[in-house]
Amino acid sequence: MATSLSFAPRILDFVLSEAEGFRSRTNATVTQTGTAIKSGTVMSKLGSGKWVPYTNVAPSDVAAGVIYTPLVAKTGDSKAVIFDTACEVRRGARTGLDTTGEADLLLQGIKVRGTASLPGVASVPAL
Repeated sequence: MATSLSFAPRILDFVLSEAEGFRSRTNATVTQTGTAIKSGTVMSKLGSGKWVPYTNVAPSDVAAGVIYTPLVAKTGDSKAVIFDTACEVRRGARTGLDTTGEADLLLQGIKVRGTASLPGVASVPAL
């Protein structure tokens, strides 16, 4: 009988660096609509202060952070930790990232590292 192996990435697999003293993280309330949210999903902050997964459907939908806490499928509000400033994340590990979202994250101080065509390669600025 063949053995099946599977790999689930670690929760913080997407974070390359963050500010000292957990300054990059914030405690947040996430509004869920029945689906699970994976760690590393790009998130938007609503006017109410609650967070939802980023979709870039409406002009007001701005990427503002990346969720740390994986959330199981449910409807309603959940507590979570979100990276919302001063950190670097791996491109290949981001759920929901697009060009507009990447630009939004950069305005928040979140740098996305890696080459778009080669998501496993981390791009490092030249010295």
